[in-house]
Amino acid sequence: MKKVLFLTGDFTEDYETMVPFQMLEMVGYTVHTVCPNKKKGDTVKTAIHDFEGDQTYTEKPGHNFALNYSFDDVKVEEYDGLVIAGGRAPEYLRLNEKVLEITKHFFTTNKPVAAICHGIQILTAAGVVKGRKLTAYPAVGPEVTLAGGEFQSIPVDGAFVDGNLVTSPAWPAHPSFIREFLKIMGTKIEI
Repeated sequence: MKKVLFLTGDFTEDYETMVPFQMLEMVGYTVHTVCPNKKKGDTVKTAIHDFEGDQTYTEKPGHNFALNYSFDDVKVEEYDGLVIAGGRAPEYLRLNEKVLEITKHFFTTNKPVAAICHGIQILTAAGVVKGRKLTAYPAVGPEVTLAGGEFQSIPVDGAFVDGNLVTSPAWPAHPSFIREFLKIMGTKIEI
């Protein structure tokens, strides 16, 4: 059975946490949702970001999402893949040294990584995007470039794959984002 580490935190984007978590469990993966300074059973507050014709996304309160694993218990070598949710959480999660070490581990071992929207901020802070092609929410594009990555401008419902890395601009991409992550995880769904 595949085992995935899922990084999230307070004011993560609601859909970008709940939907991928449920989709990955649906295919039979063990998914450990974690946040620094929180333990199994604690919750993170989520925010719903929507595209309603304004110059940027709008933000509304989301659900409370219960973590199912304690951050301090993570043994990174036990996981087959990493998923990083977007929203506002990556702004502060990228300041946590252990989060950066965990992220670097998945790149140095060439294990599958999926990051969506602002989750790419953790990748740029970890210094793992240099020479890589990836996408993110457009407002994060300059960070990708400054970190040495090649920002790919793609439709909001698309996913971009570069080796072991799958990235997407935002939650409308879930079908392609998860499909591509499953592929690099070596999982096939037959109909």
